[in-house]
Amino acid sequence: MTNSEELTVATTSTAIIDTNVSMSNAKSILDDPSWKEKLKLPPKDNRPKTADVTATKGHNFEDYCLKRELLMGIYEKGWEKPSPVQEQSIPIALTGRDVLARAKNGTGKTGAYTIPIVERIDPNKNAIQAIILVPTRWEKPSPVQEQSIPIALTGRDVLARAKNGTGKTGAYTIPIVERIDPNKNAIQAIILVPTRELALQTSAICMELSKHIHLRVMVTTGGTSLREDISRLQEVVHIVIATPGRLLDLVNKNLAKVDACRVIVLDEADKLLSQDYNHLLDELLYAMPNDRQVMLFSATFPLTVDDFIRKHMKQAYEINLMDELTLKGITQYYAFVQERQKIHCLNTLFSKLQINQSIIFCNSTQRVELLAKKITELGYNCYYIHSKMRQEHRNRVFHDFRTGLCRNLVCSDLFTRGIDIQAVNVVINFDFPRYSETYLHRIGRSGRFGHLGIAISLITYEDRFAVHKVEQELGTEILPIPRHIEEDLYVAKGLSIEQLPEEQHQ
Repeated sequence: MTNSEELTVATTSTAIIDTNVSMSNAKSILDDPSWKEKLKLPPKDNRPKTADVTATKGHNFEDYCLKRELLMGIYEKGWEKPSPVQEQSIPIALTGRDVLARAKNGTGKTGAYTIPIVERIDPNKNAIQAIILVPTRWEKPSPVQEQSIPIALTGRDVLARAKNGTGKTGAYTIPIVERIDPNKNAIQAIILVPTRELALQTSAICMELSKHIHLRVMVTTGGTSLREDISRLQEVVHIVIATPGRLLDLVNKNLAKVDACRVIVLDEADKLLSQDYNHLLDELLYAMPNDRQVMLFSATFPLTVDDFIRKHMKQAYEINLMDELTLKGITQYYAFVQERQKIHCLNTLFSKLQINQSIIFCNSTQRVELLAKKITELGYNCYYIHSKMRQEHRNRVFHDFRTGLCRNLVCSDLFTRGIDIQAVNVVINFDFPRYSETYLHRIGRSGRFGHLGIAISLITYEDRFAVHKVEQELGTEILPIPRHIEEDLYVAKGLSIEQLPEEQHQ
């Protein structure tokens, strides 16, 4: 699934209306010898690229005698020239011969098989002509799902505390989808999350789970078009996934009617129960029916959760799978350095570790951008993301990293909340976090859903008290980094980024 699926649902009717116009425009371009000049090309990607995608034989897509309509789609997608795996795969696949290809994520594997598939399909033939299989992620319930789902299905309030990456999203989306009546034209469930990125990911899961039930899922967050939200709410919407401020704005304007909504979930509840959101939640819950079901999910719960429980929950069923806060599967190290040595230390880690994908955390947006620039100058593939970027840019970076187009991501704490990218096996705290909860959520980006991972913190003299505080509060131990880190601690046998699907599905 892509990060724009929620927009796809919103714009379906518009797309149908514009079909005839698009087809007539396409025909005029097809007959035009200067057709390339009239394409709507995306902004040129001038980011440095590694040899994985630049070491080509100099072919162009037109060398493969592809249909012009397909070439138009390729160029408007932003693909300028075939990557090495595409140069080798496309001409063979076009002959119909079986292909066995092994290449890194982010080197163009998706294009290597989709281009020959689209070229060979007959659009006038009403039949399935190609199947693309990807492995499913959910085979059996995780511990938090085993405990949450039966209780949530009864309508009882749930207070669940479990490690990041153990299936919390499935623990509430499954009972929500099960209990919704698709024939009822009303908002029947609300899922509140602290960030747009987590909202997009959760909506992708909801849509995947409910695709055979035909539920309508809507995402609404701050920084997006209010007009588009109004248009969506005039259609059928069963599940709303939102950040609190935007949803309350829609409720107060009487655009989103929640008087029939009897289920509300707070994902990453510790963040949502902070002072930033507390008054918003009170107002939103008072707009819902009194017999509503409230479910809270998080890895950590602040003291404010007690006030919320007394005010808004009835005989909540408590689930605590966080007796061991050391986060199984994640080995924690620190490297004691001076501030000016951090870049050199990071360069050494990149050269010695077997990284599938890594996330590097900084404590400010300015340091995020500066560090990303330094890493790129060192010759490593790197993106960055932080809260001050434009929303469309954040969406693109998040999607590209999630689908494996980039190996390293530098970010602020925007990215600590619930983001599930299973190829991440290394997390680096370039700046040590100020709070234990932040540290816990950061290192939870590796070792997702029982996989292995390592977390390495670059510690300065000024950080020594913060490190001790984290160890004390979380009851864990952060070890000094050894000269050699055993690969068994963070590299899964038989599973690397090259073998993961291009799209993450959980």
